[in-house]
Amino acid sequence: MRDIALTVVILGLLPFVLRRPHWGVLLWACIGIASPHRLTFGFANDLPWAAIAGATTLIAILLCREPKRLPLAAPVVALLLFLGWTTVTSMFSVFPGDAWDAWQDLLKTQLFVLVTLLMMQTRERIKALVWVIALALGFYGVKGGLYTLAQGGGGMVVGPQNSYIEGNTEIALALTMTIPLMYWLKRNTEGRWIRRALVAGMLLTTIAILGSYSRGGLVAIAAMTAFFWLQSRTKIGVTVFLVLLVPALLAIMPGGWFDRMRTIQTYNKDESARGRIAAWNFAKDLAADRPMVGGGFRVFQPEAYFRWAKQRPTEMFDAHSIWFEVLGNHGYFGLGLFVLMWGLCWRTAIRIRRLTEGHTELWWAADLARLTLVSLIGYWVGGSFLGLAYWDFPYVLMALLVLTLTVVSKQVAATSTGGAAPVGVPIAALRSRPQGQS
Repeated sequence: MRDIALTVVILGLLPFVLRRPHWGVLLWACIGIASPHRLTFGFANDLPWAAIAGATTLIAILLCREPKRLPLAAPVVALLLFLGWTTVTSMFSVFPGDAWDAWQDLLKTQLFVLVTLLMMQTRERIKALVWVIALALGFYGVKGGLYTLAQGGGGMVVGPQNSYIEGNTEIALALTMTIPLMYWLKRNTEGRWIRRALVAGMLLTTIAILGSYSRGGLVAIAAMTAFFWLQSRTKIGVTVFLVLLVPALLAIMPGGWFDRMRTIQTYNKDESARGRIAAWNFAKDLAADRPMVGGGFRVFQPEAYFRWAKQRPTEMFDAHSIWFEVLGNHGYFGLGLFVLMWGLCWRTAIRIRRLTEGHTELWWAADLARLTLVSLIGYWVGGSFLGLAYWDFPYVLMALLVLTLTVVSKQVAATSTGGAAPVGVPIAALRSRPQGQS
């Protein structure tokens, strides 16, 4: 039944995508980030839904007469340079066949990011994209939160099988990164009941993160909360809220959860943690021998470990860190481009907030930049313990920042010259709210 329902919904949307290409971006985002087809158990599970949505969207873009221009902001340029370097490293890969397969997968992901940048350059479309992400991943948060409550904190929340967010730590990171977007929607929605539903969704999502039993998820949400507190102008209010909320949430969890979280302090005795450290050391050993090009995509394999690793892990072979994954795959130069790309995202968020100073009608953009940066903090910290360097979601957040900068730049330029506001940014319809409000 799930297979039929999913098929009817997706195929039913395709005619609308042909008329409105940005709908295709939204459909593509939902499928790529949340993998709803992995919740089915029949024929729909293995169908290439992302490819179907993507191909339809590309056809729609070719037929669409709407002006299209790729915003070449600094993070986008860095991304293109990084993609170019991955092409070079694939030529010198230790495992060429695997490397080129992974390279093609990465290009498919980044094609979606570029299409997003091309087609979502209005405030309404940006907000629609945030809604799709929040609803798609928030579904797992609400479902996981209810499951955790029903199990008295004893179950373990995991993601859909055969997806980027399959494991408990992966789904915990995805949900952690979703909470700031849900919060932004709550602050940018007029409907009282919708706002209440978003608050309930955030609470259940937080419970689901705890219910994942992920130590990396706990570290990521702690880092996000600390950054959010530092950015807040109402630190006392936020502090009181956290003092009341955190003990209430922790009271739900059983003793086994606290036992697992305490192993963060004794990582040197934990087999999983030792495996991570061994993987990171392998990446450094490999990069010491091949500093410029690394080993190429999918180099974290037994044969490579036996050749380069001085300390061999006893468990699975995985990078266990976005930073060491890129270092092992693409060498120090590739890692430098990767770090530069995310550093430029930080700078873009700061630039948006500076551009919007004195423009109360653009408070939504400053707020989105701040909260998107909070999500990325979660990715950078939580991703330090996961091999998710090529996952769609953080690159979509990068696109959100660039799109927001594009809209803000046009609006500020139009305001300063006395011109009309760009199409899709109806100033009169926006609520005024002080910037930086928490």
